[in-house]
Amino acid sequence: MSRKVTDNAVGDRPVRHSRVIIVGSGFSGLGLAIRLSQQGRNDYLVLERGKDVGGTWRDNTYPGAACDVPSQLYSYSFALNPDWSRSFSKQPEIQRYIQGVADKYGVRDKHLFDCDMTGARWNDETSQWEIQTSQGPFTADILVSAVGALCEPNLPDIKGINDFQGEIFHSARWNHDSDLTGKRVAVIGTGASSIQIVPSIAGKVARLDVYQRTAPWLLPRVDRPYLGVEKLAFKHVPGFQALSRATIYALRETQVVGLAKFPPAMKILETVARAKLRAEVRDPELRKKVTPNFRIGCKRMLISNDYYPALSRDNVDVVTDGIKEIRANSVVTKDGVEREVDAIIVATGFHVTDSPAYDGIAGRDGRTLAEVFEAIGQQGYKGSAIHNYPNMFFMLGPNVGLGHTSMVYMIESQINYIADAVATYDRLGLRTVEVRKDVQDEFNTELQRKLEGAVWSTGGCASWYLDKHGNNTTLWPDFTFRFRSLLETFDVSAYETTSAQPTAAAV
Repeated sequence: MSRKVTDNAVGDRPVRHSRVIIVGSGFSGLGLAIRLSQQGRNDYLVLERGKDVGGTWRDNTYPGAACDVPSQLYSYSFALNPDWSRSFSKQPEIQRYIQGVADKYGVRDKHLFDCDMTGARWNDETSQWEIQTSQGPFTADILVSAVGALCEPNLPDIKGINDFQGEIFHSARWNHDSDLTGKRVAVIGTGASSIQIVPSIAGKVARLDVYQRTAPWLLPRVDRPYLGVEKLAFKHVPGFQALSRATIYALRETQVVGLAKFPPAMKILETVARAKLRAEVRDPELRKKVTPNFRIGCKRMLISNDYYPALSRDNVDVVTDGIKEIRANSVVTKDGVEREVDAIIVATGFHVTDSPAYDGIAGRDGRTLAEVFEAIGQQGYKGSAIHNYPNMFFMLGPNVGLGHTSMVYMIESQINYIADAVATYDRLGLRTVEVRKDVQDEFNTELQRKLEGAVWSTGGCASWYLDKHGNNTTLWPDFTFRFRSLLETFDVSAYETTSAQPTAAAV
């Protein structure tokens, strides 16, 4: 069964309808769009608030932006890229890859760019989603959220931050018109973005103050350009690139043992990280500042070869006293020290467990996702469905995140599941599908049981992996191939369903 996008009218407003609407076109939304097209479907539409595909890799253009997963693994399995220039790709190359995939599979005409979803509400009478956007209203039989976890910048709640008279911007909204040369700059945060930004700007600014709340664990970045013979092999030797990808995957997967099964095994990586710290930070006082006080893996492990050397520069200072307030031209820490600055770079991450997008999505009982998550925390089923939200699926939903390998692997697992769900609607003639509450509860009980013994729960740290209830609602606590197996096919028996035919019995 295939229905194309159609236009209706509600009052004076044109309402466009599609069988499936996907919100967002990063790796998740684009991958699902390609799969639906491969199934022969023409009844879907992708709403993208940006001007192009790419998501995180379109938006994060700060100096030094690069992936911390090897290039061979950070790509679709159905669109291997033999032209990667190096083992860890930089942002422009990843964005070109995503754009190239969109062009290769011809799905751009199924996108509506510059279209921001501002709200979505389930209509129980019509069994459709009513979607409000910056380009007018839509309806959909099936709604898929592919907005991603790293899309809404998290701005710190610091007294006076809005009164700062110099340049200030978030790392994910980099101001390329700003020239930091010779300026006094403050970087707030020491996460994955910060450790790439700091080395990139330290050599050209007059002074750089790095405000650190928690020191991260750093591992070596085994990065190098690919040799010409390797590139030739990727292109012309059958199976060579697939084998390279599989080898990297297997090596990365061994980390699950320490992260989720037996945390003491993380001591091996911690030994490597401590040796790196001693070798690259000679100043005892600075070394003490940047030595983490928790077990490695408890927070996101970072990779860099130039962050510690950048911190050791004479014009760079690591500030560990918390920020008390920001004034018109300075930052004041809780110890009373005032440091004048010309520019502030906010590298404080994203709204992961409290995305603003949740405020506008209302389910069957009228409650928004934000209200549901406020009450019980982020809970879902297989990271792909949430009770009370019929005919809605989530890419990178609760507990799909990883701390060791490529998210693209998880994304492709969900693409399998959701694409099969859409096919199941048609095959069984379904009108609505909603995951059963008892199934979701059982799934989450088992998830939290597995997480109890993981390093994220026992490593002695607080992180953005945890929600306000103290539960880890972000990470998958097992091998990724087990996630792939769980989502191989759509298990319709886990859902309450109704038939498209009013007289037919529910499945």
